[in-house]
Amino acid sequence: MSPILEFVYIVIDSLLTLIVWLVIANAVMSWLIAFDIINLRNRAAYSAVRMLERVTAPLLRPFRKIIPPMGGMDLSPVVLIIIIMAAQRALLPALFRWLNGLVGGGVSL
Repeated sequence: MSPILEFVYIVIDSLLTLIVWLVIANAVMSWLIAFDIINLRNRAAYSAVRMLERVTAPLLRPFRKIIPPMGGMDLSPVVLIIIIMAAQRALLPALFRWLNGLVGGGVSL
């Protein structure tokens, strides 16, 4: 694979992994708030929670429209994580193998 394609692959894969971790952190923070372990009157906690919500809400919104909460549990983070992981394992390598074939590189993923 050409070095540029390899670099782009690593960047995209890392961004998708970062999104997964942000979704997990947002879910954990929501549980900690629900069980009153974290108090939103703390400025640092409030800022962290709002930042996580601003990043993850646009990604979760389409799934929340389709998937209703079941027993008070929001399953949209689980669905989003499964889709991202499937994209990382199946779509991303296939896309870069195809791009590598267009460029004429030797080694595939």
